[in-house]
Amino acid sequence: MFALALATAGLPCAPLAAQPDAERPAPAPQTALEQRSEQVVAVLRGEQAPEDLFSKEFLAAVPAAQLKALNASLASQFGEAVEVTKLDPREGTSAILEIRFERGLAKGPIVLDPAQDNRVSGLRFTQIEPLAVADDTPARITADLAALPGSVNAWFAPLDGGAPVISLGADQPLALGSAFKLYVLAALAEDVKVGRRKWSDVVPLTEKSYPSGQLQDWPKGAPVTLHTLASLMIAISDNTATDQLITVLGKKRILKLMKESGHHNPALNTPFLTTRELFLLKASDDMTISSWRSGSVTERAATTAANVAESMVEPVPLEDVNAAFGNGPKAIDIEWFASPADLARLFAHMRRTADPGAFDILAINPSANGETIRASWPYIGFKGGSEPGVLNYTWLLTDTAGRDWVLTLGWNNPEAVLDEGKLNAIAQRILLLPR
Repeated sequence: MFALALATAGLPCAPLAAQPDAERPAPAPQTALEQRSEQVVAVLRGEQAPEDLFSKEFLAAVPAAQLKALNASLASQFGEAVEVTKLDPREGTSAILEIRFERGLAKGPIVLDPAQDNRVSGLRFTQIEPLAVADDTPARITADLAALPGSVNAWFAPLDGGAPVISLGADQPLALGSAFKLYVLAALAEDVKVGRRKWSDVVPLTEKSYPSGQLQDWPKGAPVTLHTLASLMIAISDNTATDQLITVLGKKRILKLMKESGHHNPALNTPFLTTRELFLLKASDDMTISSWRSGSVTERAATTAANVAESMVEPVPLEDVNAAFGNGPKAIDIEWFASPADLARLFAHMRRTADPGAFDILAINPSANGETIRASWPYIGFKGGSEPGVLNYTWLLTDTAGRDWVLTLGWNNPEAVLDEGKLNAIAQRILLLPR
């Protein structure tokens, strides 16, 4: 499957013109694996048709149009495919293939089908490591960010207040998607540090939201520790885990944390929404959305509560929620908001007030690829967020000298679905910048 998803010799010249030219040995013929691997590069570059390379079964599972889209996504993230850099073994019908892109190194298995003229029946890039670009600069990256359609903000700087390497709209609040869950984690971790709660505290599962996540499928009343809820909330962005923690902590507690951490305008997030409340609002009719937009905080809270009460009588199926997002961005002004400066202040606040277990939880899913990045940043904590028209990637990083850094990128566009791969590629470039 396609998951994104070679060799000469010569002899010296003849010593005397009168003698016949010394014959050069013919180069060894390419093996089927070598030939097909080079053709993979040609397909990735758009120089060869997929139908000439892949087996019937492969193309049935991954049609040419889908391959084209995958190729475009790879190119936007890592540049053009350049060459095969490794093939092991070089003979037989299966091997590990490594291809260098302009800004990345892709590696994974390739399988040939001898019954179909050694066409490729399996290809899966299981690892793509970003590569530093020699002439990449903060100015070039900032220009690439500014060129994205819609609204973009960015901040890459030491946490201790040092000069930013990249700053774009540092004080501009944008919708966060699930990155708002950082505030929930911060409130919980502060409660744990002061002894108000323990990570091992067990609560019954009373809430149920919509995916992403797993807990929406768990039985009501299932006993769950606060540590498990926090880990699922951060690592797989479990919405039910998030709503359960909001219920345990209380919305006022989270808004208090937001204010104490230095958020420039917590009122942007009032009334504070659970994930279920947000989904139900976005899945409601235009009149309800319009009423919510035009209402005061009290009126918005009443609209939200009425929506939830109605859903208890007549449940809103997942299909209806998914359909609300089926035509692109949906009311991205109904969200959670913060600026890059807010998020940087949040991490600084957490370093002072959070129990250390919070940082272990943030590191479960670091969302940073490659040995070079991991070697540059011994600690990587991450939380991202997305919905159609909304993207946020936020990292807390510690360099080899023990200094903390923050990288946060936000992108909103109410008119179009965003290219996650493009923003992620820019993020990886930033993580590879020399400092």
